[in-house]
Amino acid sequence: MPRTRIAIFAALTIILGLATRPLSKYAGDAFYTVLLYWIVVFVAPRVRPVWAAGVALGASWAIEFAQLLDLPRVLAPVLGSTFNPPDLFWYAVGAAAVCAFDHVLRRRGTPDAPTA
Repeated sequence: MPRTRIAIFAALTIILGLATRPLSKYAGDAFYTVLLYWIVVFVAPRVRPVWAAGVALGASWAIEFAQLLDLPRVLAPVLGSTFNPPDLFWYAVGAAAVCAFDHVLRRRGTPDAPTA
């Protein structure tokens, strides 16, 4: 998939994440992982969707668990400040959804993307 398309998907993810935040905190959590997924794919465009989803999910979980540590307050806007167990589930929902979406895109025969 071309990096331009990945960047567009990342921008759309940010817009959707911000738009759904007032409706549901957890939708924003899912979109957070989706954005991490697009970052992984942007850096490594030939990565398989399952691996990209695993990296994005692992990073999301690591950031969530880092909130259990006594981190400097300056990191709170980036990493959050309160551990919330349901977030772990919603990160997985986001990873699974974007993995399926990307897999379908690749299966549809996007000319410059490898099939997984």
